[in-house]
Amino acid sequence: MSRVAIGNNKGGSGKSAATVNLADALARAGKRVLVVDMDPQANASRRLGWEYNPADPKPTLVEAVQAGTTGIAAQAIVPIGWRTAYADRIELLPSRFDLENRVSEAAVLGAVSRLDRALEGADDKYDITLIDCPPSLGHLTQLALAAANVAICTVEPERDGVDGAVRFRDFIELNRGELKNPDLRLIGAIPCRVRTGLNAHDHHMANLPLLFPGQVWEPLIPERTVIKDASDEALPLEALGSRAKEIISVYADLAARLLQELHA
Repeated sequence: MSRVAIGNNKGGSGKSAATVNLADALARAGKRVLVVDMDPQANASRRLGWEYNPADPKPTLVEAVQAGTTGIAAQAIVPIGWRTAYADRIELLPSRFDLENRVSEAAVLGAVSRLDRALEGADDKYDITLIDCPPSLGHLTQLALAAANVAICTVEPERDGVDGAVRFRDFIELNRGELKNPDLRLIGAIPCRVRTGLNAHDHHMANLPLLFPGQVWEPLIPERTVIKDASDEALPLEALGSRAKEIISVYADLAARLLQELHA
């Protein structure tokens, strides 16, 4: 089992899309995947076909982190809402908006390890756990990084997106000891929402190998409306027919690279 935190210290940088579509590609490849939605916006949860129902409340990541007891996350893991032949290979530890309340517990002794403890034993049956981080370097992202084995950053090739990826990388390097996770490392930077032929994107794409030597993954994820359409409709890419074939292939290659890096 490997836990992979996916982050960038900037919103709208493609983290949730990468998390969901990597889960999709990994499941297609026969892997069992757990998606942990560490973002209070709960975008990954919704895109996987799950929504919180206040009239019939069920445990979520909020309760799992609050308890922080060993293996408690197992009580909140749910199936996803997609209808595909491989959907049963993906399960979800969902989020909701009041996950933000856990930030107030940051100063409590041992709080940074609560997600790690909650997942202990609960994700043993999965080949890979993907953790979708919020666009911050605060307590919620720290919980994710403390629980992860490795990290990936998504990089939109614009100034703010690149800066956010660099901050995420540097935060790991400087603070993994404080996170009680000294072996944590960044294994990849995935260019996403790329528009080739746009001068700014071409410029930043040319510089990425200098900022992330040996860590820029290919193929890049191009800006395509089919990704947004699938996200908006909470559907897997395959449900959008032939126009999704290019992106399905891109994510299949990226999933293969992830498995290679993890030796999985």
